[in-house]
Amino acid sequence: MKITPLAGSHLLPLLFVMGLLSIAGFGSALAAGTPGALDAEVKGWTDLMPAADLKGWTRIAIPPTNVLGRAQWHLDTSRQVLVCDGDGGHEMLRFDRQLTNCIFHVECRFVPLAGKKHYYNSGVFIRNSADGTIWHQCQLTMDGGYLFGNTPVKGQPQSFMAQAEDRCMKPVGEWNLVEVTASNRTLTVWSNGLVISEFNSCEVPAGYIALESEGYAIEFRNLKLKILP
Repeated sequence: MKITPLAGSHLLPLLFVMGLLSIAGFGSALAAGTPGALDAEVKGWTDLMPAADLKGWTRIAIPPTNVLGRAQWHLDTSRQVLVCDGDGGHEMLRFDRQLTNCIFHVECRFVPLAGKKHYYNSGVFIRNSADGTIWHQCQLTMDGGYLFGNTPVKGQPQSFMAQAEDRCMKPVGEWNLVEVTASNRTLTVWSNGLVISEFNSCEVPAGYIALESEGYAIEFRNLKLKILP
C-alpha cells in the first residue's frame, strides 16, 4: 500500500479531524476493519461442510502426477470441524462443483506445534482446473494472505503473485476468517477485517474451489459458499 507523505501544514488539521472522529465513536469502527461478506449479508449462503464420508469432495495430489498419500482429511463430528492432519502429502481437497462468480468463506486455524520455529502452511484455492494444473491460491502462512498461482495469460500458463497489502493472520491456534471472491476477471482476498490481495487479470471464467494440505495440521469450520451474478 502506497503512503503519501503529508506536509507539516496539513498534518495538524488532519490530526484534529481524527481526534473528532475518535470522540464521535468512529475510531472504533475504523479499527474494526471492513466486515466480511458473510457478516454483511447472512442470506444466500450454502453450507459446504462435508459429511463424514467427504462425499462431494475429492483429493487431488499436487502436482496431479504424484501419488496420493494416506487419507489425512476427516470430519470431527462433535465439533463440526474439518481436520487436515497435514502428514499425508501435498494435496488439495476439491469441492466437486464447477463455479463461476462466487465467494468462498473459510474459518481456519493451525494446530500449534511445540519446539523450534515452524513454517505453518496451507491455502484456499479458487478458479482451479479440475486437476489443479491451473490454480489460484490464497496463501495461508503467518506472513501470507496474498494471491499467487499458475494462470493462463493470453492462453499460456504463467506464474503470478498479487502481493498482500497487510499481514493479518492471527497467532497459531486462533481462528482466522478468510473470504476468497471470484467476480468476472477479479479475484479478491478478505481476511480478518481487511481486503488484503487482489488479482484483476484472471482469464479463467470458471473453476473449482479447494483447501490445501502442505505439511501442517490445520482445522477448518463454517465453510460456506455464495453464488454471485
